[in-house]
Amino acid sequence: MDLVAEILELVKKGETEEVEFKKSTAQLDRALKSVCGFLNHKGGRVYFGISKEKIVGQDVSDQTLKSISQKSRQKIKPEISPGIKVLEIKDKKIIEIKIKEGDNKPYYLDGIAYKRVGTENVVVPPEELERIILEKRKGYFDSEICEEASLEDIDVEKVRGYVNKAKTERNLKIDEKLPISELLERLELAKNGGLTNAAVLLFGKKPQKFFLQAETRCARFKGIKPIKPFIDMKVFGGDILDQVDKSLNFVLDHISMAVWLVSGQAAREERYEYPPDAVREAIINAICHRDYSLPSNMQIRVFDDRIEIWGCGPLPEPLTPEDLKRKHRSIPRNPLIAKCFFLIKFIEQWGTGTNDMIAACINWGLPEPMFELVTGDLVVTIRKDIFTEDYLKNLGLNERQIKAIEYLKMNKTLTSKKYAELFSITERTARNDLKELINKRVIERKGVSDKTTYYILAEI
Repeated sequence: MDLVAEILELVKKGETEEVEFKKSTAQLDRALKSVCGFLNHKGGRVYFGISKEKIVGQDVSDQTLKSISQKSRQKIKPEISPGIKVLEIKDKKIIEIKIKEGDNKPYYLDGIAYKRVGTENVVVPPEELERIILEKRKGYFDSEICEEASLEDIDVEKVRGYVNKAKTERNLKIDEKLPISELLERLELAKNGGLTNAAVLLFGKKPQKFFLQAETRCARFKGIKPIKPFIDMKVFGGDILDQVDKSLNFVLDHISMAVWLVSGQAAREERYEYPPDAVREAIINAICHRDYSLPSNMQIRVFDDRIEIWGCGPLPEPLTPEDLKRKHRSIPRNPLIAKCFFLIKFIEQWGTGTNDMIAACINWGLPEPMFELVTGDLVVTIRKDIFTEDYLKNLGLNERQIKAIEYLKMNKTLTSKKYAELFSITERTARNDLKELINKRVIERKGVSDKTTYYILAEI
């Protein structure tokens, strides 16, 4: 899409969380409130010369542009230098101010901090302002020095094994035979003779000696509610790299294997009822990005119908649960831990992990994972497909119909001709079976004519 088409599309959509329109620079003071709001949120654009979803144009001179630049620097603190462009759309000039999300939050306009909420610029509440300032001052937990720890607390062989693996996975240029103190410095896990919190969490012989909360608590509940008695419960301590593998193994031990039809194959295939890659990604994200300064444990809850991965703390600002479902940048809460996870290919640091989880679940025939904040913690829920064998039997479906649902989970679409071939029946019988599945809201019919008709699983 070219620039003109892009602007016309923005005008058509109207103002959003990231776009503000002003009729002219006579409204500059009001526009600067939006600039401040964008700086404290996710960035955005302000346009002069657009009013009520219509391009009206704006007189532009050197003094006009100079005034925008000067007022922006004078009235907004810390000082900024916004990107200003003059664009010509349908023989009319408009001015675009493009604002990136600020790197030095909070930003103030005439002493007041604003943030963008929907299409409004609201004053940042005092408690949120205080949190932003405290975060800015304290830096990152994982890079702070763990005063009580020494090299005696580090598992030397684990560090050497890690470096060797990172050489294989990411071509890390470090010799694993170097003295342990130098290895940790090369990995940026030690400085000025002290060990960082990340070093202890990643390679400590007993990290819980320093951080009691650095555990992963796993439970298999009976049924669909988090109530006792447990079918099984484990608490995994040790270093956080081991916690990834132990937690994943716990989940795999407590979920079933199912039999699936594979397109083009006579033999059936066994696989877990949940995609292991999606479960592993959720566990890694929770362990890597949790707030280790909080006193709570990370939790993994396995139920009959879902898996819940409870992290510790909310998403790093400015990410929201909705952002995880679309393209977003990586914002690690623990940059040192994230870097070490990256070096052994636990993560990619491109912000694609949650998108991969969604794709894995969909390809498995499951609903998209749920991302939500619950009492201040990010919770990822991977749900079992509602169309279980028991559910389908309770609907009164015959064996052919149940097997057809298995086929759809693997292959996404099914025609009446393919249905007839799979079960060696007439197309008339196939159509009757499929009609019943539609009536029971298990499948949906697609296509505009009999020749193009196909069937997919219904969304429930």
